[in-house]
Amino acid sequence: MSSAPEIATEAVLVKSDPMPESSEIVRGYDFSEGVDYHKLFESMSRTGFQATSLGQAITEINRMIDCKFQSIPEEQRTEINLNPCGREPSNCTIFLSYTSNLMSAGTREAIRYLVQHNMVDCLVSTAGGIEEDFIKCLAPTFVGDFALSGRELRKKGINRIGNLLVPNSNYCLFEDWVLPILDSMVDEQKEVGINVCLFVLTNDDGKEIDNPNSVYYWAYKNNIPVFCPALTDGSLGDMIYFHSYQKPGLVIDIVQDIRLINTQAVHAVNTGMIILGGGLIKHHTCNANLMRNGADFSVFVNTASEFDGSDSGARPDEAISWGKIKLTAKPVKVYGDATIMFPILLAETFARREAEFKDYFMKDK
Repeated sequence: MSSAPEIATEAVLVKSDPMPESSEIVRGYDFSEGVDYHKLFESMSRTGFQATSLGQAITEINRMIDCKFQSIPEEQRTEINLNPCGREPSNCTIFLSYTSNLMSAGTREAIRYLVQHNMVDCLVSTAGGIEEDFIKCLAPTFVGDFALSGRELRKKGINRIGNLLVPNSNYCLFEDWVLPILDSMVDEQKEVGINVCLFVLTNDDGKEIDNPNSVYYWAYKNNIPVFCPALTDGSLGDMIYFHSYQKPGLVIDIVQDIRLINTQAVHAVNTGMIILGGGLIKHHTCNANLMRNGADFSVFVNTASEFDGSDSGARPDEAISWGKIKLTAKPVKVYGDATIMFPILLAETFARREAEFKDYFMKDK
């Protein structure tokens, strides 16, 4: 045969349609230009795969910050601050949600930076995401190894969180610190006759820790509400359990708590969600935004897939179907470890714009 079979050439050399003029050309960072981290991260959106998703997430977070800095439209201004926690309204209420492992890790310092500089408006976490912050104010967490034997660590009274190590003594210090706070709450509850809600409990703890290394110290100082819908699922739950024998009577009102978080969304002009991890914190934040027919801006960062039907791995499009993200939004999901992804996202958004945040808060003074 003098030529290749026609069926093969037609199959391999299918004629291409022209690409749209707006199509981005794949081009990674050229290290021959030196090391410029800002340019490196800027190139992510043109790199492909999860690098492109990371670049899109940077764009989406900057969009929510841009929205925040805009003035509230006159028709949406109210004489009375409708936020039940009293936080001053802005044109975009930013929810930051994270799982407990991120507070155990060094991601805690990134979260603290945002709260310390008043850059987000509402925090949602799990029990570990609350207690690990306070515990680190009392004693350190150490770097270990994923391969360390659980049996050997148990004999030594050391707990493993991935490749992090937390001595049992840390939790003993935490118990000594938190039990007197629970005592005072029981006394106040009996005197005043009002049940404590989870928001109040976390806010009081942030006040009591009085430590600038704490995320919740700054949340208390800057009046950023913190919600923890599963406060009993962790060491705090253990302490509340033991305390119920020593000084019974503490009642925690979860109804008031759900009213408070939902109201954050209901009375917001626009909302943005940055959700690190999956499970309860992801659903709780998205469901609050359902109450306003969806968030305007959304970024998810987690390692879960959608194929088991869990909310953890669900892509943003599923949340749109429920009304948790607006039909007009441009949400982004990054598949990756938040301990790697989130510091990059922060560096290219909030941290680069710290001076803008200072100017924004100064204009009202």
